[in-house]
Amino acid sequence: MTARAGEPFDTDRAVSDIEAALSVPLPESGPAADEGEPGTGEWTSTRGEGFLLLPLWESEALTGVYGREWNDAEAAAEANLAALVSELDRRWGPHRTVTMGPALLRRPAAEPFRTLVAKDCNGDLTLWGPVPDPGGRLAAVSLNQSDGDAPLILTALITDRPLPDVTVL
Repeated sequence: MTARAGEPFDTDRAVSDIEAALSVPLPESGPAADEGEPGTGEWTSTRGEGFLLLPLWESEALTGVYGREWNDAEAAAEANLAALVSELDRRWGPHRTVTMGPALLRRPAAEPFRTLVAKDCNGDLTLWGPVPDPGGRLAAVSLNQSDGDAPLILTALITDRPLPDVTVL
């Protein structure tokens, strides 16, 4: 679970969270480390060498949800992603898509992909950048689900490094 569990999706809040993350110091080196809410331990972010990964929204768990209800939950999550992408395109211009395909799922060595796969954040990355901020960072969002019963999670990735050679559409 993330610290966003139970919160309704809000495009403005998600954009604000991403913009705030663009100015957060990123580790120069070292292994990726998760951060959590002090009282609950729920995931709030992961920081690693040159990147920050954070949840923006989490759906309800889909345990026991099937058929039309599952399709509706997936459509709602995809609509949240589309609304966020539309707003970020408006602010930063057209995005690119980085495909998190089969090659990346075979234990990638490079960060941030190693952490994305380890955190089950395997959704394609919708990527902008460098975005207009003092550090010229890249920002990406993705929709993820670790398995069919798990919640859908919308995440943001901020990095100050070029992404390794992967399929970009």
